Amino acid sequence: MSPPHDSGNALAPPMYDKDDTSSAGKKSDPEHSPRGEEAPTIHEGQEKFNRLGWKRLTICLIVEAIALGSLSVPSAFATVGMVAGVILTVGLGLIAIYTSYVVGQVKLRYPHVQHYSDAVRLIWGRFGYELTGAMFAIFLILLVGSHALTGTIAFINIVDKENVCALVWGIISAIILLLVALPPTFAEFAILGYIDFVSIIVAILITIISTGVQAHNAPGGLSAVNWSVWPPPETTFYQAFLSTTNIIFAYSFAICQFSFMSEMHTPKDYVKSIWALGLIEIFIYTMTGALIYAFVGADVKSPALLSAGPTISRIAFGIALPVIFISGSINGTVVGRYILDRAFPTSPIRYISGVRGWVVWISLLSSLTLIAWVIAEAVPFFNALLGIMSALFISGFTFYFPALFWFHLIKEGKWNQGWKNISLSILNACIFIIGIIILGCGTYASVQDIINQYNGNGVRGAFTCDSSSYT
Repeated sequence: MSPPHDSGNALAPPMYDKDDTSSAGKKSDPEHSPRGEEAPTIHEGQEKFNRLGWKRLTICLIVEAIALGSLSVPSAFATVGMVAGVILTVGLGLIAIYTSYVVGQVKLRYPHVQHYSDAVRLIWGRFGYELTGAMFAIFLILLVGSHALTGTIAFINIVDKENVCALVWGIISAIILLLVALPPTFAEFAILGYIDFVSIIVAILITIISTGVQAHNAPGGLSAVNWSVWPPPETTFYQAFLSTTNIIFAYSFAICQFSFMSEMHTPKDYVKSIWALGLIEIFIYTMTGALIYAFVGADVKSPALLSAGPTISRIAFGIALPVIFISGSINGTVVGRYILDRAFPTSPIRYISGVRGWVVWISLLSSLTLIAWVIAEAVPFFNALLGIMSALFISGFTFYFPALFWFHLIKEGKWNQGWKNISLSILNACIFIIGIIILGCGTYASVQDIINQYNGNGVRGAFTCDSSSYT
């Protein structure tokens, strides 16, 4: 199938050209756009949203990808064993780098693609556009809810006062997520990303050091820790695959890549960003998973900082608060921008310009955050629900959609025309199959997890004040 041409179905392409001229005939610098004295215009809005370089793109991708979920990797290692854990972490990371590269190639060939659904429209038409748009929005809203829930758990652990209603912490978490999501451009949001990155690195280091010291001081020392090279004999298929989905979820940065790249002043530089992010992720996840599992053993908790002891755990949660809220809020910013781009394609409101633009933006983010918080509190098995959504959506956004993009939009000539096409055809076919396996097996594992939670009375109540049910 030859790449479809733009027939007017997609949105008008944003102003990427650095040699673009303003109405006054002067060239506009995307890094230093002049602020006009008149009412905001479409052109000024495009300049405002065209300032992202590859370094800040890397930071945005780090914010999206590396959150407190990285501390769930050690528990995945405990389920599948050290060898399988390392292989999965490195292997899935390399695949994620490649599929992210393909996503970027689509963006370069079709500059009018602003969000993931625009790219799917190129291969599946209007149906794919609407379907993927719904998947995109639902998943990002659920991620905001997940971080609100994580914020609740963090505050409960930090304050350690069970007489405080847990809903209070949930409301505080939702308000913080809303406030942090307010910067409308990703170039501005990237400034918060530096705080986010330092926060998660320090939290991980504290957890690794504290668990290592505990293991060293325990009877028998490090040699007495009950970690295993291979999966424990009692590990079931559903448990193993559920742990694998935790690692897969940790590499789900491609979902927002189109949205981020739409703000780049030099989109071709994205390759530097995905290699930087991918290698950083592989290193962090592999070292975190392997070291903490080796220090704690089969009883490692998720997130792993809960295994660091009560006092250290409270300190680590406190240090991790920035990453909880910054990584959570960027999902609200992305889905908010997606909705504005669809609702106001030819209006300055789309660029959050002027009083009306800010009123719409704040109202939209408030509504999205409220919906996310309500879902997170109302669904008693929310984390398992998020697991199902990850299996249904991340399997596509990170695996089978990029494979389809390569076959339909990137590949030149027949699949068997030359060694390069043959090799890449086999690679992308394998990635497509991996995506379908994740879709089916991941959904099964998540549903089985919900059933087991109900059977084991491990499901909390909806909108409960009981702090102990969150920890």
